Amino acid sequence: MCVKPRAGEATPAEVLHSVQGLWCTSCALAVEAQLVRLPGVHSASLHYPSATLLVSGEPKALEEGRLAAAVARLGYRLAPPEAARDAAVRLEAESRYLSLRLLVAAVFGMWTMLASLLIYAGALPDAGLEGVMAWASGAFAVPVVTYAGWPFYRAAWRTLRARRPGMDALVSLGALGAVGVSLWLLGRGSSEVYFDTAVMLIGLLLVGRLVETLCRHRGLRALQALHMPPDEVSRWSQGRWQSCALEEVHRGDRLRVATGESIPLDGTLETAEARLDTAPLTGESAPRRCLSGEGLAAGCRNLGPALEMSVTAVAGECRLDRLREQMWWQQARKGELARLADRFAAWLSPLAVVLAVLTLAATWLAGVPAEEAMVRALSVLVVACPCAVGLAIPLAGLAGSGRALGRGVVFRDPAAFETLARVRSAAFDKTGTLTAGEPVVTQLRPAPGVEGQRLLALAALAARGSDHPLGRALRREAHDRGVSESGEVDQRQEIAGRGRRVRLADGRELCLGSRAWLAQRGIAVPEGDAGVDSEVALACDGRWLGSVLLGEAALPGTAETLARLRQGGLTLALISGDRPPAVRRLGRAVGLREAECFPGRSPEAKAALIAALPQPSLYVGDGLNDALGLATASVGVAPLGASSAAREGGAVVLLRPGIGGVEEAWDLARRTRRVMRQNLVLSALYNALALGLAVSMAIPPLVAVLAMVASSLSVMGNAARLAWSQPPVTGGGEVHGQQAHRWRLAGGAESRRPKSS
Repeated sequence: MCVKPRAGEATPAEVLHSVQGLWCTSCALAVEAQLVRLPGVHSASLHYPSATLLVSGEPKALEEGRLAAAVARLGYRLAPPEAARDAAVRLEAESRYLSLRLLVAAVFGMWTMLASLLIYAGALPDAGLEGVMAWASGAFAVPVVTYAGWPFYRAAWRTLRARRPGMDALVSLGALGAVGVSLWLLGRGSSEVYFDTAVMLIGLLLVGRLVETLCRHRGLRALQALHMPPDEVSRWSQGRWQSCALEEVHRGDRLRVATGESIPLDGTLETAEARLDTAPLTGESAPRRCLSGEGLAAGCRNLGPALEMSVTAVAGECRLDRLREQMWWQQARKGELARLADRFAAWLSPLAVVLAVLTLAATWLAGVPAEEAMVRALSVLVVACPCAVGLAIPLAGLAGSGRALGRGVVFRDPAAFETLARVRSAAFDKTGTLTAGEPVVTQLRPAPGVEGQRLLALAALAARGSDHPLGRALRREAHDRGVSESGEVDQRQEIAGRGRRVRLADGRELCLGSRAWLAQRGIAVPEGDAGVDSEVALACDGRWLGSVLLGEAALPGTAETLARLRQGGLTLALISGDRPPAVRRLGRAVGLREAECFPGRSPEAKAALIAALPQPSLYVGDGLNDALGLATASVGVAPLGASSAAREGGAVVLLRPGIGGVEEAWDLARRTRRVMRQNLVLSALYNALALGLAVSMAIPPLVAVLAMVASSLSVMGNAARLAWSQPPVTGGGEVHGQQAHRWRLAGGAESRRPKSS
């Protein structure tokens, strides 16, 4: 069971479970109806494709035993949310279960259909032989109607007990009605029986269920594609490396990951350098280089030599574990279209029964023979089965979620599919969203007679051991250029916000800091540009050796993505708390006009600007100061590396660097919503037209069966098209990936190569 706390209270207001034993969407509606009747339960939402149940209400009403007893009264079982591996096992078992019943339906139903065909075609020489064939048709239909059709009858009884009869009730009435009419006709000596209708109805519905299960299997495979941790890891213990179970690892333990193995848990890199394949987590094919002290995420694969790491999150608490949990919560909630489909399916079944009874009465009173009146009523029952309506939205949503996860986008709220498809504006934070969030060296300015390499080496040596972002940037640049930080540091002193003084073992004194701080120490520094983002000056023994200019570079592909969003009709804005020169310079670099850049904004001012944009609006931000903006926007998006506050506030989380995922999410949301609406319209039109025809004219029950199954298969095919189709390449997305690949391999050097020194 997963629990989410209610705001302002320590007790839960929502619980998450899975329900075992579901057979169709009608089962899901029955469980919801049963739980909502419990005192203290406010709402219940059961996502049939993933069997995920979300219940909200008073804390005491959400006790697991109480909910389990209510579900058990209908014949289902309550269980903890399923992991991807468990869901795959369940779906494989369902596939075998369906395949066995489908085999029985095919083997025995074939002979039923053959006997009926001989009767309909008039191929038999006399009426006596036709009667024998009619009885043979019924005999071969017995295994199909009993064994193969048993799951439908069981689900029908469960939904009737919950007072929410659905598709299975109509299927059961249709199949048993066809058998009953056929037995009645046999008793009267007629050979025009309809055992073939019952056989075809059960057989084709089993085929549809099997196809539906395969579609669900493919949709849930996106969760399975996330990291599956190993059972054992190599841990440093008692002076040597020992194998231990993953569950026995604690925070701070030191693990060893061999070449080709996956990172088992979140942690920090202890070795000097590592090359990682982040595709399982971000979908990016290019390797990522990490330096000592950087964070490692579970699921990434080690491409280089064996690495050592220190664990920061134990099993069940890693980032991927949280993503799985977010997917559970997302799947259990229903959007507006899903609720509309549920309401439609809920009243369609009772309406079909009423129409069938009225058809029987009206045709019989109009003088139509009793057997023909029964056949027409039977056709109304069969044609009205709301299979397509029940599957219209859940399968499309599952296909969209799976496709999004494969493209590096996690939808934490299913309503975001519908809202994101309608957004009219998009606003972005600067640092950590359009940029990497870390400064990079843009230019070296050595003093006359000083080489650029020597300036960088001494600056990196002075910054050794510093956690300041500028110091890390200097060391990273020296590492990328292969510049050695030779020398030993005896003493170091850091003056917060001003600079750093270091005394080397050979007696030299290095001062690294701002121009003003060096001037206070009596060191003359030539005047520079006033518009640079950051400048770090270096002096040795009171003599200025040069300055290093640092700034922020836009992530690869940012300008192209913003241009395509603008072409798509979105109003764009860059809203940042940074200084105007830095914000406007970045805005020009990524193709934004000056009127679209809003620097120096507080969190409250960001929220006000977002509220003033054309609605619905989208905001992308990564920091604690962006939480208010994410909550104000219609759809909040948290980029890769966002703070926990931003991830919790965002309805969409990106797993790839940069904002390319925003375009992916927007495009996918529009496609998913389009498929949802298509499915809902197709299923509604089918049921309206089919019911109208079945009531107004005589339709053979076999034709009604074929029409009903064709409708369900069309809905599943449309959803599968979303899951299996390859989305269009968005404006040279392959080029974007190559640029990102080169940028990472060079450590960002292409975008920040210093000018001539």
